[in-house]
Amino acid sequence: MFKTIDVKTIEKYQMVELLDEVKALVLESGVLHGIVTVHVPHTTAGLTLNKNYDPVVHSDILDTMHLIVPKEGNYLHIEGNSAAHIKASLFGNSETMIIENGRIELGMFQSIFLCEFDGPRKRKVHIKIIKG
Repeated sequence: MFKTIDVKTIEKYQMVELLDEVKALVLESGVLHGIVTVHVPHTTAGLTLNKNYDPVVHSDILDTMHLIVPKEGNYLHIEGNSAAHIKASLFGNSETMIIENGRIELGMFQSIFLCEFDGPRKRKVHIKIIKG
């Protein structure tokens, strides 16, 4: 099963939880054992598996990314969004999770997030479910 969902970000920097959509697709697929891969086909957004219980974790992640890769720097890219490209590269554009007994295997507070580094934008997220 393959599906593309649209995610509209509303802020310049934002983490958008995708777990409910991914869980619904796993359920719809009927796959009991396999994997689900989530992929973002963009160069200024990434994906991460991280804590969904405490929203300040998202702020800590985004704030730290701004310290590590500041918006202003000695960048050569003419579009002015080099920092977003670097952040997306650090996070990566795919996450793969195990499906066992029809459920995604994640830690108690773990979830999947689209990380927006150059918003607001309309993003596509590809989800592929493979029976194992």
